[in-house]
Amino acid sequence: MSEPKIAPMAITPDEIPDKLYFRIGEVARLAAIKPYVLRFWETEFSALDPKKSGTGHRLYRRKDVELVLEIKRLLYDKRYTIEGARKFLDTRPKNSEPAAPASVDAPRRSSGRQASAKPVQTGFFDIPSPVLETVRKELREIVDLLK
Repeated sequence: MSEPKIAPMAITPDEIPDKLYFRIGEVARLAAIKPYVLRFWETEFSALDPKKSGTGHRLYRRKDVELVLEIKRLLYDKRYTIEGARKFLDTRPKNSEPAAPASVDAPRRSSGRQASAKPVQTGFFDIPSPVLETVRKELREIVDLLK
């Protein structure tokens, strides 16, 4: 019998080949996603804007490939929504490096009805905000009134 196919692994930003431009198929292979996903992400993330060749082929630069890997990490590993990932990318400093990819040992969701970990968007609520503290305090008061 034939051997089972192994799913392609996405690479880290350090493993991106040293080229000026990448076509959509190459980027899809590097990120281990389908080309139609890349085309969809172009509509959702304004920062992802590959140039087009004279024949209409998308030409991704290294920074575009790094952004694709970061978007994939946020959506698939960190379980951000598209809106959450867009906000995260918009709020980070423009000259910052993309975060390191999540480890391979990240927990997977089970398909059963067992209690699974909820997706968490870290970083958004880590910074203390006076407004958030006021809202939390008022919500606690409401809960106490309802008891």
